[in-house]
Amino acid sequence: MNGQGGPPWYRAPDVPGQRGPQQSTPEEWPDHGQYPAAAYQEDWYGQQAYPQARDGVQEHSQVRYRAESMAESGYPVRPAPGADHPTAAVPSPSFPPEDETSGLRTPGTGPSEPERPTGGRAERRKAAKAQGRGRRRRAPTTPPAAPKPSETGAPLSRVEARRAARAAKDSPAVVASRAFGELFITIGVLMLLFVTYQLWWTNILAGQQANAAANKIQDEWAKGRAPGAFEPGQGFAIMHIPKLDVVVPIAEGIDKHRVLDRGMVGHYAEGRLKTAMPEDKQGNFAVAGHRNTHGEPFRYINRLTQGDPIVVETQDTYYTYEMQSILPQTAPSNVGVIAPVPAGSGFTGPGRYITLTTCTPEFTSTYRMIVWGKMVDERPRSKGKPDALVG
Repeated sequence: MNGQGGPPWYRAPDVPGQRGPQQSTPEEWPDHGQYPAAAYQEDWYGQQAYPQARDGVQEHSQVRYRAESMAESGYPVRPAPGADHPTAAVPSPSFPPEDETSGLRTPGTGPSEPERPTGGRAERRKAAKAQGRGRRRRAPTTPPAAPKPSETGAPLSRVEARRAARAAKDSPAVVASRAFGELFITIGVLMLLFVTYQLWWTNILAGQQANAAANKIQDEWAKGRAPGAFEPGQGFAIMHIPKLDVVVPIAEGIDKHRVLDRGMVGHYAEGRLKTAMPEDKQGNFAVAGHRNTHGEPFRYINRLTQGDPIVVETQDTYYTYEMQSILPQTAPSNVGVIAPVPAGSGFTGPGRYITLTTCTPEFTSTYRMIVWGKMVDERPRSKGKPDALVG
């Protein structure tokens, strides 16, 4: 306090009844020479001693701002007589918290602001830096992971490139499995193509070749070809099986490539397998044909029943046979089925017979299926077609 007991020189000039020494005299002070202890406490420690006068007093922040501004700008501060310190600095008052919307502090709510240092500007800066370092230490941040060279677009080093190449390279097991997979796919495609060729294309091709051979035979007949011995592979007759809707040329011999694969029926005419011709007065006229693929003329001969007609057309005559019996399966080596009196046919003596042979089961050549017939009619071509072909 000063010697006259009045308020200090920094009292707010706008407090009613308590003006500063620059604007008032000691006679105007309320206590006429006595400085109230409550006012002293408020001025020095920021505590409110006159709640009844708060409505007319400015915010404590203004008082603090004025005092600090004067000290920082070098304004001379008059020391209070009897004070221990050479200068009387204003202590920081306790400010109310800020409002959430406006940022202003409202009295009586929230925690108070931490006490600011009362020293000079350099001390306050040091205190602020220390406080900032403490906050950073309390809230450490995790450093971000370093980006990979591929992510940043930077070129890889030689070692990194080699490692990446080794990682991208397939293992031997993967390469082998891939090769086997491609091999199996290729084999599957080839097998599919082969099956398509065997079951579909060979029939089309053999059908065309058989039709061409039948037309050639008929042209030769029209030209008056003299009967006689025929060369292997040469067509000389046409077989009709009305029940199966089969019309197929008959060629000399049973060669697979020259006769059977061309869609024709072959006559057993070589070596110990040689059989009679239709015009012979006695004997067994034996022929062979494919059951599957290459025109498959004998595919359904197992459907023939006793009495079904089989007609052989030659240059001069129609020879009509009736189906008599069938042998569903026998070994290929059983040549007795084409003997003059076929074994197992049911025939007991010589006669004029016909024997049809083909492979069985279907799509295999493991066994042979045999169908026998007996001649029942011989009709010259000049008399027209037999009844079996007219109906």
